[in-house]
Amino acid sequence: MRLLLSESGSPAPGTSVDDATLRSLYAGPADRSWLRVNFVSSVDGAVTGGDGRSGSINTPADFIVFSLLRRLSDVVLVGAGTVRAERYPALRDEDPDAPVLAVVSNRGQLPPTVAAMRSPKGSALLVTCEAADAAHVEAARAVLGEDNVIRVGSERVDLVAARKSLEDRGFRSILSEGGPSLFGAMLDAGVVDEVDLTWAPTLVGGGPGRITAGPGVDVALTPMLLLEEDGTVLGRWRVDH
Repeated sequence: MRLLLSESGSPAPGTSVDDATLRSLYAGPADRSWLRVNFVSSVDGAVTGGDGRSGSINTPADFIVFSLLRRLSDVVLVGAGTVRAERYPALRDEDPDAPVLAVVSNRGQLPPTVAAMRSPKGSALLVTCEAADAAHVEAARAVLGEDNVIRVGSERVDLVAARKSLEDRGFRSILSEGGPSLFGAMLDAGVVDEVDLTWAPTLVGGGPGRITAGPGVDVALTPMLLLEEDGTVLGRWRVDH
């Protein structure tokens, strides 16, 4: 992987980046909690390939950074619709050392792939609101455990309170993998510290959505890092609060 830009100025542009350097380039701050959002997009802005899943536009370079960001995180926050579309399991079903999966659902419904979890209670959380369907919430508690269903907000999930609840549980490095509606809502709530975006060297056409959906926002970003490998461009941007 080749470095194009680093906010710190080190290593120099054009440097070939090894695994240890890549880890240091993506490390979050040590002195505070940090919420980063990671997406892959085609060059023409599609968030999924023709099959409606992001996996069809992933590249080897994107997978390297995707995996690294998970290793750097305590919890992975994902909208329930994305969990269903991408068929996420409880992450610790596949890797005991994976971060906790936190599913965000205004309806309180746990996706089937997570409801079938085999890993111990505490491996996955449900983040929902007071208006969520009571039967869905009770079903989720039966799977996850009483303390692993977080209810914040009245009609919709209060994302500021959700982030604080995760931090109170000791989750200081928070990674969100979308989807677009959750990302748009998090930007609107002002809880995002960093955006990580991969451009896959492909054009999709048609009508797939962008990485954000929902209310319009005006959020300024500062570039922190740009990398390139085999035509894939990867970047980090800090949200200017």
